Amino acid sequence: QVQLVESGGDMVQPGGSLRLSCAASGFTFRNYPMTWYRQAPGKERELVARINSAGSSRNYVDSVKGRFTISRDNAQNTVYLQMNSLKPEDTGVYYCNAKIRSDIYWGQGTQVTVSS
Repeated sequence: QVQLVESGGDMVQPGGSLRLSCAASGFTFRNYPMTWYRQAPGKERELVARINSAGSSRNYVDSVKGRFTISRDNAQNTVYLQMNSLKPEDTGVYYCNAKIRSDIYWGQGTQVTVSS
């Protein structure tokens, strides 16, 4: 079955960096775009970054442009989110997402807390 497992979340001070990973299994990873979302308590889930299947095209929400980089390693079935210059407003649970045909899949999430 499809499985997405995020890791790498932590508590960091403003200006710090983290790299999130999402390990995928149960589908042909290289054939599908992958997306990172985030959600703060009491708020709706927000699309953060998306990468196409080949890793040649990327999209970001305006608030993270220039600070975050999405990448993927199709040989390792893993998608990454490098987060630099972190701000308190980046705080939330970060989720890996895949849409496979008509089905949408989510990982369990990993907590990122940016606080002084």
